[in-house]
Parts: sequence; C-alpha cells; structure tokens
Amino acid sequence: MTKDARRAADIIDRVRLLYHKGRPQLELVDVNEVVSDMLIMLRNQANRYSVTMRTELAEGITRVMANRVQLQQVFMNLMLNGIEAMKEEGGDLSIRSQLTRDDQMLISVTDTGVGLPAEDIDKIFHAFCTTTSRGTGLGLAITRSIVESLGGRLGRS
Repeated sequence: MTKDARRAADIIDRVRLLYHKGRPQLELVDVNEVVSDMLIMLRNQANRYSVTMRTELAEGITRVMANRVQLQQVFMNLMLNGIEAMKEEGGDLSIRSQLTRDDQMLISVTDTGVGLPAEDIDKIFHAFCTTTSRGTGLGLAITRSIVESLGGRLGRS
C-alpha cells in the first residue's frame, strides 16, 4: 500500500508541475510503466464497477520521447472511458502493448462495454461530442491531440 501511495503522490506531483510550467518537458518514458501506474490509480474505480483490468505488455518495448504526465492523462482517459462503459454490468478492460512488424509501438485499450451508437462512431474524437450524461466531450479530443503531438495516432478498432 505504501508503494502504491507513493506512486500516486508522484503522479499528482507531476501533474502539478505540468500546470506550473509552460511547455511540457519531454523525456524517455517507459510506456508499460505508465500503464502500470494507471492500473494502480484506477484499481478502486474498476473494482467499484466489477471491472477486471488485464494487461498484456510486451517486454523490451522501446521507450518513447514524451511527457510522462500527458501519457498518464491519455491512458487515464481511455481506461476511465472503458470503465464507464461497463459500470452497469461489469466486464473486462484490457491494455496491450506490442511492437508491429515495422517496429512501431501499438497500444490498445479495449473493453467489453455496451459499445457506441452507430451514429456516434465517426464523431467520438470531435470536441464536445459525448455519449454520456456527465461527459464534456473533450476527453477523447484532448487525448487524440496529445497522441498526435507526440507523432502517434489514436483511433478506434
């Protein structure tokens, strides 16, 4: 518990630093480590809704040049969206990392939730598009913006 509390405190400290500084500081970041941090942070939320979080993280994956806090925000948003989609019935949230044939890093976050209405599928990454009563519609738009600023792509499968 003490180790988890320290990791959570470190994450919060990094978020504070991000908002005090102007431009995000880039560093070599272990993406699998960021995923593991988010699993710890979201464990209680997942348990509350009977969501099982599973990982399949490839060993030896290269680090990426990124801002750790921004990556944490990306994974937190994607994972919370998955948990939210399963809050009524429970289910499985899976996070997988792998290298593709052309040595690109591929991270997938999938859930066994209710899915999206067909009319919303093409709009989910647009600002102010939300499928929940409490959502602002900014989460996926900001998440996509962060990923693209790091040279990546965010899409649905």
